[in-house]
Amino acid sequence: MQVTSIRLEQELKEHLKELAGHQGYQALIREILWEYVQQRQHSPSVQLHSTQIRATLAATAQATEYCALTGQIIHPNEPMLLGLTPEGRLVSLSIDCFDTVLAPV
Repeated sequence: MQVTSIRLEQELKEHLKELAGHQGYQALIREILWEYVQQRQHSPSVQLHSTQIRATLAATAQATEYCALTGQIIHPNEPMLLGLTPEGRLVSLSIDCFDTVLAPV
């Protein structure tokens, strides 16, 4: 890790400390920033096409996920699908993503 300085309002820092508990607010800030980066990487501009999904498996989200076809958020503990790509990657899919993607125009 690299040391970085950031200025925060005192009130914000206090709220972060309360939310972080034993974890520490700096670790919480890192977690928040990583989640933000992952969200941006799963933006609609990097989505797959439905024809790239070779198979699906039923699953339950353990953390916040984003559908690789629609960008729709999938909340923790919600049912979801895992889609297998031709490259052998498993990607997160919302339950109704094929209905949305394949809907008549």
